[in-house]
Formats: sequence, C-alpha cells, structure tokens
Amino acid sequence: MELIKIIGDKNLSVREMLSVIGLKERKNFLDLYLNPAISEGYVCLLYPNSPRHPRQKYLLTVKGLAVYDECNKSK
Repeated sequence: MELIKIIGDKNLSVREMLSVIGLKERKNFLDLYLNPAISEGYVCLLYPNSPRHPRQKYLLTVKGLAVYDECNKSK
C-alpha cells in the first residue's frame, strides 16, 4: 500500500522510490516491496521486455491505480 501511494500517477525508478521511502538497502526493497507489488499486479515495468533497461521505471497498473484512487478518496 505504501508503494502504491508513493508511485501514484508517476513513473519512478528504484533509486527514486528508495529515497522517498527512506530505505538504503536495494535488495530488501525489491524483496519486500517492489517484487510482491509486481507479482500481485499492482505495479508494472515501463520496459517490460527489458527488465535491466538503463532507464527502467515503474508505474501503477489499472489495478494499482484503482487502489491509489480509493486511498485518495478516503482522505
């Protein structure tokens, strides 16, 4: 949920997300936040055919945007 709020309607890199969350360990971030969100269908890759693309960014899927909009309504 925290990751969905951070990404919102933006495209962010792993480094950008790490700085917003305040984490320093990339592996923990990937294992605990990003990979579960991708496997659950909330987040997708900007370049899905090239996961190690130098300008790779992550964005919310339709499912992720629905959760994001629901969070914003409740505020």
